[in-house]
Amino acid sequence: MHWHAYQWTGAGVERENEADRRPDSPDFRASALPPMRTGDWLAKPASRIAASFDDVEAAIGWLTAAYGEIRDVLHTPDRVPLEDRLAAARDLLRRGVDVQWGEWLQGGRFATIGMICCPNRHVSHPCPIRRGAGVAGLRGHSPRASSSSRYP
Repeated sequence: MHWHAYQWTGAGVERENEADRRPDSPDFRASALPPMRTGDWLAKPASRIAASFDDVEAAIGWLTAAYGEIRDVLHTPDRVPLEDRLAAARDLLRRGVDVQWGEWLQGGRFATIGMICCPNRHVSHPCPIRRGAGVAGLRGHSPRASSSSRYP
């Protein structure tokens, strides 16, 4: 098993567009919106992947950094302490359970930070990296984020 990291930040009201958040929608793949089900991130193009990991501790490090990017603009700061989030994430990821955090930010914006298991026990989507470019392994997949997914 390995993990793909995803992130999205946008106007919170945009999340109401549920049609574009479901994989059966013709606009799903092109939509930057986070999917309704965590595992459906794997049906998005590989370009939406912020980073990929084959080590839980590296994945936890990415989650820590991603949360750090939004911490100062949280609408309700540290509602769930970061240490608690990370302990739960470490346990869940090792057991093959997706981790996704959704937080309201100041100014009506919303941030989604996700670490998705691949393969995924809840959906049958193939690995987006292996499906797309025929990448042989994950160690060479460097982190990236599109401008539409960066935090303020």
